[in-house]
Amino acid sequence: MRGKILFVAGLGLGYVLGTRAGREKYEQLREAALKVWNDPRVQKQMDAVEDFVKDKAPEVADFVSDNAKKVVAQVQGKKPAADNRGGSKSGSTKSSTSKSS
Repeated sequence: MRGKILFVAGLGLGYVLGTRAGREKYEQLREAALKVWNDPRVQKQMDAVEDFVKDKAPEVADFVSDNAKKVVAQVQGKKPAADNRGGSKSGSTKSSTSKSS
């Protein structure tokens, strides 16, 4: 069903963008789209989708947050190892340079 709606919406958008029929055809298409959008069945489904998203949003937020924390921990775990290797060389150079000066 979702694919059919997207297909029809794509056809409508292509028609609006590609047509040279003028404003009258555009207005007809616009009125038809508004009629479909304002149909109680469509609005009922939109309400159902909105409720579903509201119910699932906290779960998605927790999932994203947890995985973001894991990624940050992995990145931080790898960076200090790379910085220690690179930092110890430049750190010893800096300390020997500062001792020389």
